[in-house]
Amino acid sequence: MPVKNRIAEMQPEIATWRQDFHEHPELQFDTHRTSGRVAELLKEFGCDEVAEGIGRTGVVAVIKGKTDNSGKVIGLRADMDALPILEATGVDYASKTPGKMHACGHDGHTAMLLGAAKYLAETRNFDGTAIMIFQPAEEGGGGGDEMVKDGMMERFGIQEVYGLHNMPGLPVGQFAIRPGAIMAAADEFEVTVTGKGGHAAKPHDCIDTTVVASHIVIALQTVAARVVDPMKQVVLSTCVFKTEGEAHNVIPQTVYLRGTVRTMDAEVQDLVIEKMQAIIEGTAAAHGAVAELTYHRGYPVTVNAEEQTAFAADVARKVAGSVDDDTAPLMGAEDFSFMLNARPGAYIFMGNGDTAMVHHPEYNFDDEAIPAGSSYWAEIVETRMPAA
Repeated sequence: MPVKNRIAEMQPEIATWRQDFHEHPELQFDTHRTSGRVAELLKEFGCDEVAEGIGRTGVVAVIKGKTDNSGKVIGLRADMDALPILEATGVDYASKTPGKMHACGHDGHTAMLLGAAKYLAETRNFDGTAIMIFQPAEEGGGGGDEMVKDGMMERFGIQEVYGLHNMPGLPVGQFAIRPGAIMAAADEFEVTVTGKGGHAAKPHDCIDTTVVASHIVIALQTVAARVVDPMKQVVLSTCVFKTEGEAHNVIPQTVYLRGTVRTMDAEVQDLVIEKMQAIIEGTAAAHGAVAELTYHRGYPVTVNAEEQTAFAADVARKVAGSVDDDTAPLMGAEDFSFMLNARPGAYIFMGNGDTAMVHHPEYNFDDEAIPAGSSYWAEIVETRMPAA
């Protein structure tokens, strides 16, 4: 089965919604205009319930099938927030807010789920309940966690949950998925190195924090190269190296480091933290300095459940004709992981064609992908909860 005819007919309308969201990007939980517009459309579609303010600015809609003999409740999730990036696409509907843009395609995700909601509210050709989840603050705010903590799963009786993200480089309308870990945990760390500042002409009277911090940066690379099993995946990147002061002839008293750690399983994550602590403190001590590690656990690993992944792959195959069901995992992170930790489900990638990569100022969601995405959402509901 290719894309649904009714959804294909709706493509221009869905694209209009998408371009409107693109023109008015909002960050993290500050999605008041977007959330309001989403709720307004869902009410126009005739959804049975539209709840606002879930997880601060999230929106949840309930669509009941013609029957409910199955008792099944399926959740479908799209993210709504944009990024703090200056847009460089040059499109007519480019961001009207300088320094903010939809550089990750969340405008497309939201519009496609709205398209599926309109279709499902019109047809209701399923036995059970579909829950449309519109989430704020995926980009660093943990909106998925906030919605789960707000009791969303229990309040709406969600039993399974499915997520989707566009993927530049994958042909438009094609899908890719894998069981198990598909995206990494994303943690942040900060290191404060304290030594003894002084005149750069008298380094022997100082404890040079720049040298100490440099040794720490290099030594941390052994975590991935020599500590973690090479068959396991880990990324440890020190991205900020900042000295106290800017004088060319002063050895700074303090140096600050910041970076990120990406891992694909909890045991490796724990091992990395343990070894980082030992390397940082030991390297500093060897030079007579003191170093303190502050570690922040962020989004957990995004783990697809076996059964739901096989089902999602079958649905994608119906829509696209074929699907990569053993795609390589990515070291990027997703806060849909919080929802998958609460309920079994699956996260899938959908092709965006030969476009700039996400988080790039020239990225733009391809509206030609809309029929495939909305059809996938609708087919998840109709196949998982077939009409009686």
